[in-house]
Amino acid sequence: MDFSFTQEQRQLRQSVLDFAKSALNGDLAKRDQTREFPRDLWKQCAEFGILGLPIPSEWGGRGLDMVSVFYALEGLGYGCRDNGLVFSMHAHLWGVAMPLLLFGTPDQKKKYLPRLCNGTMIGSIAMAEPESGSDAFNLKTRAVKKGAAYVLNGSKTLITNAPVAGLYLVFAAVEPPGPVGVTAFLIERAAPGLTVGRTLETMGLRSSPLGELSFQDCEVPAQNLLGKAGDGPAIFTGAMELERCGIPASHVGAMERILERCVAYARERRQFGKTIGEFQAVSHKVAEMRIRLETSRLLVYRAAWLKSQGKHALLEASITKAHVGDAYIQTCLDAVQIFGGRGYLTESELERELRDAIPSRIYSGTSEIQKKIIAGWLGL
Repeated sequence: MDFSFTQEQRQLRQSVLDFAKSALNGDLAKRDQTREFPRDLWKQCAEFGILGLPIPSEWGGRGLDMVSVFYALEGLGYGCRDNGLVFSMHAHLWGVAMPLLLFGTPDQKKKYLPRLCNGTMIGSIAMAEPESGSDAFNLKTRAVKKGAAYVLNGSKTLITNAPVAGLYLVFAAVEPPGPVGVTAFLIERAAPGLTVGRTLETMGLRSSPLGELSFQDCEVPAQNLLGKAGDGPAIFTGAMELERCGIPASHVGAMERILERCVAYARERRQFGKTIGEFQAVSHKVAEMRIRLETSRLLVYRAAWLKSQGKHALLEASITKAHVGDAYIQTCLDAVQIFGGRGYLTESELERELRDAIPSRIYSGTSEIQKKIIAGWLGL
């Protein structure tokens, strides 16, 4: 495994970083307060090419390998302080666009991928239900075959991008019930019988809208199946494998940005006649931040390398997700502590960084589920 990046990859990361810093951070405090989803910034990200980084050019993307994609998304995480916007882009990319690329028919790709890449359509993956979260495939939403269509009834909750999406990748159980019958459907927002429910208020990631969906005799043409009936577990597992590696790439960028702020503050802030960085209690926190940053980065790019080689990274994805989630939260906690009272103030943005980091142990499978998966690979 080569741990160096090419000149083209470094230039790509820097270009994404520069774009994000200059274009995506305006009015961030207001967006966080009002829970506003910035459609104008979403469109700018699409025009820059972020929404189609791994999608082939024939479908409107940039066709990059996974190492380059993850490196670019690390730059996005560093440059864009709007962690909610970044998270929504990840959900759109890994939850809808990539499953379409990997499992879609040519007609489905032609119909949807260009719009997902150019930002005119936002994607949302809909799996979680009121009674099934970690037990993902224990679905109450049912799809019954009726002629050349399926009729869906049920509900979904905690769905990222649900309030703003135009295309939903919805998982429902057909006969027989249970994981074997889970099937994926492509459903547009205007589909009769689909109701986009309330927007849920969250602790952090407030510019990433979270919502509910309900299906009342929602008729979906059979050609809107993604893959075949019963392919749902494979499609969802593939999406989660990519998401559990891809989202942490942006966390690495955010962790580096926060570390640099703490180093600068520790050199500048003086107490008891010396800079606070001269106190071991502070310098060790900064050193631990750097250790967490480097271990997280290594895990992210090991997974990226495996995917770029066309290999599975199911175990590596769970290890990456579990480790980086903990590392990200601890880095934010330490940053608040280093800044002291100033870190607790809203104007420092560090309390928002912490609020945004907390769900990294929950979404895409909780840390407990990742450890269950890891233990399973060990035969337990």
